[in-house]
Amino acid sequence: MKSYDIVIIGGGPAGLAAAISARENGIENLLIIERDEVLGGILNQCIHNGFGLHRFNEELTGPEYAYRFIEKVIDLKIEYKLNTMVLNIDADKNITYINKEEGFIQIKSKSIILAMGCRERARGALNIAGYRPAGIFSAGAAQHLVNIEGYMPGKEVVILGSGDIGLIMARRMTFEGANVKVVAEILPFSGGLKRNIVQCLDDFNIPLKLSHTIIDIKGKDRIEGVIIAKVDENMKPIKGTEEYYSCDTLLLSVGLIPENELSKEIGIEINPITSGPIVNESLETNIEGIFSCGNALHVHDLVDFVSEEAETAGKSAAIYILNKKTKREKEEYIYLKASNGIRYTVPSIVNIENIDKELTVRFRVGGVFTNKFLNVYFDGARLIHKKH
Repeated sequence: MKSYDIVIIGGGPAGLAAAISARENGIENLLIIERDEVLGGILNQCIHNGFGLHRFNEELTGPEYAYRFIEKVIDLKIEYKLNTMVLNIDADKNITYINKEEGFIQIKSKSIILAMGCRERARGALNIAGYRPAGIFSAGAAQHLVNIEGYMPGKEVVILGSGDIGLIMARRMTFEGANVKVVAEILPFSGGLKRNIVQCLDDFNIPLKLSHTIIDIKGKDRIEGVIIAKVDENMKPIKGTEEYYSCDTLLLSVGLIPENELSKEIGIEINPITSGPIVNESLETNIEGIFSCGNALHVHDLVDFVSEEAETAGKSAAIYILNKKTKREKEEYIYLKASNGIRYTVPSIVNIENIDKELTVRFRVGGVFTNKFLNVYFDGARLIHKKH
């Protein structure tokens, strides 16, 4: 059985950055496993610009951003496998994968970095009434059809959900000649970045209906239209507010879910809020030597932050291999508690002895807040009091 020091599962932006970081921190024997036919992950279909502003101080398209990391992986001679699906991981860090060239293979690794990314929430999770006609796509699937395959899903479009992919596809479909009639969002605020609302909706006079959702889908063979209604504070449709929009295409941009089927199989503890692993300050899971980063850990707004986080995971895995730090008991950890508008933090647990100079804590709020203070307390004492 072939053995590696570190195996990275996923060759998207997180996996690439983690691999480069591990190599630059002294690990020679490492492998990236990617199920797609090319490295780069979701970035390959994100041909719009807006990537790299934080990382490179310039505006890049998704493929351009990915290429900078792919080029470095090649320059560093990091081994990678494409068209390869990981079927199983066990607690001893044995990895089983399958591909066309090798068949069914098992390898062993001293450490594993989980960088599988995330998937889109499907229609089945929404409980929308109506038939199951053709013409209903996730926003990401439509993006792949248009940008990679060269097909137009339709001409008269309604979009449910105002996540960034949905906003970007509203603009993309408009560029390709479609009529995007409306974007409906069940929440009283958009889930996308402000710049995307302006550049993708406002600039093209596409209406955004907040506190609205689809309550019925019309059409049997192909979608013919949808009924949209306003919702109350409990997300329940308000009678008498129904509006009908004819369309031949419905795009769903209703959330992303971290891919963690492999994680769950080996007993990694999952945060019910993020749907990603519970990790410590090193981005290590409850299973020693297994780390998580990127959208497999929690959904990020910007790929620049995915790369930054993945570099931490790569460095932490390298330190684990080279120093083989002893696993500390759980009672030595400090548990981070999020409250008063903060939904979650990453990491969830911290061992102060493992922190070099500073600790980055990422968090997500549960709404839109103005003139609020961010407070951080430790042992009853307030360490940070900052207005946002």
